[in-house]
Amino acid sequence: MKDFKNKVVAITGAGSGMGRAYAVEFGKLGAKLALNDYNEKGLTETVELLQSQGINHIYSKAFDVSDKDEMFSFAKEVKNHLGNTHIIINNAGISGKGDPFFIGETEDFDRVLEINLYGVIYGCRAFLPQIVENNEGAVVNVASIFGLIGVPGVSAYCTTKFAVKGFTESLMVEFHKSPIGIHCVMPGGIDTAIADNSPNADEFKKTLKTPAEDVAKYLIKCIRKKKPNVLIGFNSGKFNLVSRFMPLKMRIKFAWNMMSKMGVLWQYESFNSLMKK
Repeated sequence: MKDFKNKVVAITGAGSGMGRAYAVEFGKLGAKLALNDYNEKGLTETVELLQSQGINHIYSKAFDVSDKDEMFSFAKEVKNHLGNTHIIINNAGISGKGDPFFIGETEDFDRVLEINLYGVIYGCRAFLPQIVENNEGAVVNVASIFGLIGVPGVSAYCTTKFAVKGFTESLMVEFHKSPIGIHCVMPGGIDTAIADNSPNADEFKKTLKTPAEDVAKYLIKCIRKKKPNVLIGFNSGKFNLVSRFMPLKMRIKFAWNMMSKMGVLWQYESFNSLMKK
């Protein structure tokens, strides 16, 4: 798929960050946009930003992507308002609270799974029939470099991103003879608001170096070239090499050092005090 003019692009998590950047870049190319976010205020701000740039073919709806019925309703409404969807970008996600798994709450873990994994699956379920009917288009599922290596403090997030990567690779195999492209985005340190609520936000933000619009522009190139794996962002190349070539002991050391530099392991002080040597 090379031309996006008048094509319908559905994007979840479009109220900020990469989701907003995807909307802007596809909108510039003349696409019709179907936008979702749980945060209605952020979603409205994205729509207003697009309209200020002369991008007006937009349908938006605020809802929780972990709600299967809402996702299927959204897909039907998009078809009624804009026509069949050509591209679904399952971008919505949350990072979780960052607690060690052993002392974290089951409900918090489950919430990350519901949004990051089932939100992606429901998005594919709801929109793939329209894309298949078009006999062209793309499915874009957003994983992470944390889907390449397990790291401390975000076990739920890693679980979902590893799962999204595996799920998307299965779709790649199933659709390999199809004109429909299947893409897995694995961003590294992207300059978004993900670190705003961290107790060590200043240190965390030092790792968020790649502009979100760079991810969106690169994704568009990958869709045009039908390149399945979209690896981009600060530290993404390093994570890829470590995941492929380093033995487990070295991966563990790498993960601890990296997360320590980000300043997000403060909650492990009480956890480590429970461990007997």
